[in-house]
Amino acid sequence: MQQNLILASGSPRRKELLENVHVPFKVVISDVEEVVNPLLTPSDIVMSLAEQKAAAVAERFKESFVLGADTVVVYNDEILGKPANAEEAKQMLAKLSGNTHQVLTGVAILFQEEKIVFYEQTDVTFWPISAEEIEDYIDTEEPMDKAGSYGIQGLGSLFVKEIKGDYFSVVGLPVARTVRELKKAGFSLK
Repeated sequence: MQQNLILASGSPRRKELLENVHVPFKVVISDVEEVVNPLLTPSDIVMSLAEQKAAAVAERFKESFVLGADTVVVYNDEILGKPANAEEAKQMLAKLSGNTHQVLTGVAILFQEEKIVFYEQTDVTFWPISAEEIEDYIDTEEPMDKAGSYGIQGLGSLFVKEIKGDYFSVVGLPVARTVRELKKAGFSLK
């Protein structure tokens, strides 16, 4: 029987990470309205959002494995989402400058009655960033669709002093653990 994996995400980075490890899948973007309980911890929030995305797609594809994911940046217990504008991006990058923050990626794998939900946390330390460097980076527009206002796989890599944890989780999907969990759920990579 042919197994199907559906990535419930429009993220080009998640798509690329799965393609890099030759996992066969197709993309069906989840149109779920994300609901967040503000009383939850950041780790519970990313797992909840990943599961919401996967569940919305799994309803339509009952015979497929569905993979949902969500990533947040956390600094001093504050979730830094995607910036609404350049000023917000500037404020976020100024907070992260010279400090350590956490990047949490939640993952949900749904298949029939099977449900695996987990998260990975990676600590990222930035070098001090000057106001001019922040302005120049914002001018590239790279920060505008990224949690925490930076992309570690792009020009944002110039700010990274140290990383502890899974680099790929910061990009958007802890791919090694995800593949292991898919296999555990019964998905065959062949």
